[in-house]
Amino acid sequence: MTDRVLIAKGAEAEIIASRFLGRDALVKIRSPKRYRAAELDEELRSLRTRNEARLMKEARRSGVRTPVVYDVDLKGSSITMEEVKGVKVKDKLDSEPHCAADICMMIGSTVAALHNSGICHGDLTTSNMILTEDGKICLIDLSMGRTKAELEDMGVDIRLLERAFASAHPDLTEAFSELMASYLAAKREPKELLRKLDEIKNRGRYT
Repeated sequence: MTDRVLIAKGAEAEIIASRFLGRDALVKIRSPKRYRAAELDEELRSLRTRNEARLMKEARRSGVRTPVVYDVDLKGSSITMEEVKGVKVKDKLDSEPHCAADICMMIGSTVAALHNSGICHGDLTTSNMILTEDGKICLIDLSMGRTKAELEDMGVDIRLLERAFASAHPDLTEAFSELMASYLAAKREPKELLRKLDEIKNRGRYT
């Protein structure tokens, strides 16, 4: 891998543009945290790297679009992955709100497929979705997700997405309704999910 260029830096990781076997790629590197004991820090970064790579692979096996994992370096706490070509869903909704209903229907069915496979995303916002060049929804940054997700985890995913829409896309309430309709139509046991979502909302009102 050569010609690495830093394109984003977050609290937990750096994203670097690179090449892998002749393909455009991104490398996500979890940086060491000096406030943690060195041995514990290395273990945590390695564990989170392994978990994220596994989630991306399992999501793809269930039919949910995520970046293809090219290489995992547990010692260096890095994942080399496909650079997905497209535009962030947040930017697309901001620039072309007339497309919101169709995009939100795709989001709903994509998230339902993820949840039906027993995976929760953990940070479900439109900033962590890419509308690909071939018109699909690709989920990115599954670092806070988990497998064997329970109904609580799925409800939190949806509640987070709902709050993200209220904050980032306040004028798209009708489109979000389309998203929920699409999600519930594809979700196994949708009534149980709705009951859990109501419970989560009520919990938030009194805490």
